[in-house]
Parts: sequence; C-alpha cells; structure tokens
Amino acid sequence: MTELLTREEYAAIASDLDLPATPFVDGKYRRGSGPDMETINPATGEALNTISTAARDDVDFAVSKAREAFDRGEWSKRPPSERKDVLIRLCKLITRRRHEFAVMESLDSGKPIRDCELIDIPETIHTIKWHAELIDKVYDQVGPSGDEAISMIVREPIGVVACILPWNFPLLMMAWKIGPALAAGNSVIVKPAEQTSLTALRLAEVAHMAGIPRGVLQVLPGDGPQVGAPLGLHADVDMVSFTGSTETGRHFLRYSADSNLKKVVLECGGKNPAVVLSDAENLDHVASHVVQAAFWNMGENCSANSRLIVHRDVKEPLIECLVARMRDWKTGDPLDPANHLGALIDKEHAGKVAGYLKGDALVGGIADGVFVPPTLYEVGQADPRAREEIFGPVLSVIEVATDDEAIALANDTQYGLAASVFTGNVRKALRAARDIRAGTVTVNCYGEGDITTPFGGYGQSGFGGRDNGVQAHDQFTEIKTIWIDLTDPKDGDHVE
Repeated sequence: MTELLTREEYAAIASDLDLPATPFVDGKYRRGSGPDMETINPATGEALNTISTAARDDVDFAVSKAREAFDRGEWSKRPPSERKDVLIRLCKLITRRRHEFAVMESLDSGKPIRDCELIDIPETIHTIKWHAELIDKVYDQVGPSGDEAISMIVREPIGVVACILPWNFPLLMMAWKIGPALAAGNSVIVKPAEQTSLTALRLAEVAHMAGIPRGVLQVLPGDGPQVGAPLGLHADVDMVSFTGSTETGRHFLRYSADSNLKKVVLECGGKNPAVVLSDAENLDHVASHVVQAAFWNMGENCSANSRLIVHRDVKEPLIECLVARMRDWKTGDPLDPANHLGALIDKEHAGKVAGYLKGDALVGGIADGVFVPPTLYEVGQADPRAREEIFGPVLSVIEVATDDEAIALANDTQYGLAASVFTGNVRKALRAARDIRAGTVTVNCYGEGDITTPFGGYGQSGFGGRDNGVQAHDQFTEIKTIWIDLTDPKDGDHVE
C-alpha cells in the first residue's frame, strides 16, 4: 500500500518540479501554434506554468502523424505480447515517479494529495496494467458455419482515436481511455481539459520513454474550439472517447454526424441516488458510505451520490450518523494529507457551487472562495439541489414515506449513471437493483465496481459504450468477419 508523505515532503517535491509547457507530438515536446495559457493552482490562485497550446494546424499535424504511425504498423501490427511488455514498462516508470505525478495532479486540479496518492495514481497504474495483461488473453472467434466454410470473427484496432478528458480525474480518466485504446493497437491523441494539462503531458513523455513509438500517443493542450472541435470534426479521426458534461457530449455527436460518422463514446453527468430503505441495517455503516459517495473528490465526481433518498422511519438517526461522520472530512490545503477535501477546480466553478448554498444547512453551507466544506441540506424533491448536477460537496436529503416511493424517486431523473441501495432484505436489494435505471447499482455500499466491470450510464449519462472491463477494450476495436469457402472447385461453382 502507498504510504503518505508529510506536508513538508510534498511541498519539497512541488518546489522541485520541472513542469511540461508544450504539446507532445510525434515523440517530443513541440511548441503549439495556439495562444499561451496559464495553468493555475486552484488552491492558491497562482500560476503554475505557462503552456503553449495547440490550434487547428497542430491538430491536423498530430492526426497526420497518428495516421502515419498506425499505417507503419510499429504499434498497430506489433505482436500483442510485445505491446503488453511496453505498457507494463510504462506502469513501472509511473510507479517510480508516483510522488511526482501525485503532487503535479494535486497542484493542477486542487485534489487532496491523499486521494492522488491512495486512489488516482495506484488506479492509473492498475488500469493500464490490467489492459496490458488483457492484450494476449482475449481470443477471437470461429463461427458455426458448417462444413463448407470457415468464418472467423476477429478484432482489429479502429485507427486514430481522440480522447477528450475531464478536469476532475485528469490522470485516471486518461488511463481509462489510453489503457484499452493502446492495448488494442490504436494511435491515440489526447486533449486534456484546459484546467489540467500537466499530468497528461508528462504521461505521454514517460510513455515514449517506455517504448511507445512516436505518433502513437500525443497530447494537445488547448480549448474546445481550437482542439476539441477540430478533433471531433476531423475526417481522419476514426473514434472519439469523451468524458465530461452532457452538454459538451452532445457536440461530439453533432461533429460525428457532420464529418465522417466516426464512432463516439460518451460518459457524461449524473444525479445519482443513495436509496436507504426502511429496513436498512447499521446506519453508521450506511452513513460512512453515503459521506464517501457524496464528498469524495469534493463532490466533483459524475458518480457522486448527491441525492440521499431515505425512508422516514430511519431518516433522523441516519442524519445523526451523517453529521458525526462529516466532522472527520476536513477541508483545506490540498498538499496536507490530513485534509480529505481540497479546492474546487477554479473560481468560476466554485461560484456555481456557491449558488446552491442557500437556506439553513444541517452541516456546512458557507463557501470560502474555492474551498467549500461538506454540506448537508434537507430538501423537497422539486428543489434544484435535488435535481441538478451540482458537482460540488453538497448532499441533499429527501424523505419518502414508502420503499416504492424511494425507487420511483431514484428514477425521476434524466440521468442514469450510478446508484446505491441500502437494505437488510436480499429480495428487496435484488428488486431495487433491477428496478433502478442506472449503469451501476451497488448494494449496501458505494462504489463504481472495479476495472473488471463496465462503467457507464443510462439516459443522458452516457452513449455508445462503456469504460472499464473487456467492454472498454472491445469498443476501441472493429469487428471483422473473414469467410473462407472450403468447397472443392471441382464440384462446380458455389454461390452464396
């Protein structure tokens, strides 16, 4: 298990960082043709670095280099076991530099260093390693075509893949995408969020050191109009994998329709319920999971359980347990491992979250700039805090009179990413898990599954595929049928 360093040790690492400052294209750092952009430490408001961003010409150049690399076959046609070796070497290099990656991620995003060290970096390594190990263990198929033919169903890499990243889990979401995309043999272009470019650029550099050929993994920092839209509209990009807001996800569907009908996979927003039924057991255990679900990563998490739908028979004692648990969730300096919550991503987003802090909160409710403490409100089901994705550390408690009402309310949303159900009855648990329309439903716990289980949503939470699991690997491949006629030509023409 990763051990946390002290605040002073993390500060020393931070003071000695050599931060990347340009796009990483065709195997090296190159100055972009877009405007310079300051990357800001959300916790202090100070500039960490000035980054040369990419523009449309850089997108065209990177796509051409990605296509050249794919066609050369150095990676796309490399034996699976050799691709696996390179990706495992990458994991070893990340492991050696894990403290550097963790500090860089914390500085760039405001995430608490404890989460970076204990969750994000280990999971990044595990994700890439899991897909690397999968490369030479996924078999293709032979169809049941009878005695006169052999039909083979084989996977082939799609080609040039654009991965558009969010700012809430910059490194981990990059791993969720490049792990399976590279494992399948594609050339990958990453556009990080404007707020969080640093770890993506460093990871591309380290991947090149590990043996990823030039042009196979490139990173283009910049904004949506100059980088995101050109990638979405580019006729030589074969697929876009996007994680972010539902609103922005819609744009990529339009870009696909207006260009080459490229494949699009979207993982978007959520307003996820934690449903506590009348017979829920051990309410302190329930509270520990609800608090983790609502406030982890400052609530800047698409799978956060930001709605607590609770039966009135257990509401008051559960709230008492929640209030007690929330005392341990300290907010402050992200580089201090004692803090569970750091800074929200920027002033603009913090202002949006602060707009929901109205009325008397049971806990919290007062923002201090970009620092918002864990906040608990009791609201009605029509309240905007119970319906809109806040993307901050705000938990809304909604009382219901029956268990059936709880399930109906859980489904009363445009989203369907994740949900949690707490009950002491197995039949109720299974029935609720089936009835709730969400991509992941956990029972008596909060979670997203693990790397082996597909992650994505119903409704406006997702489109076109799933992250994680074998399904993530498959979505970066094309399925081809090869049909071989075995009839003897001497028997005459054979026409299907």
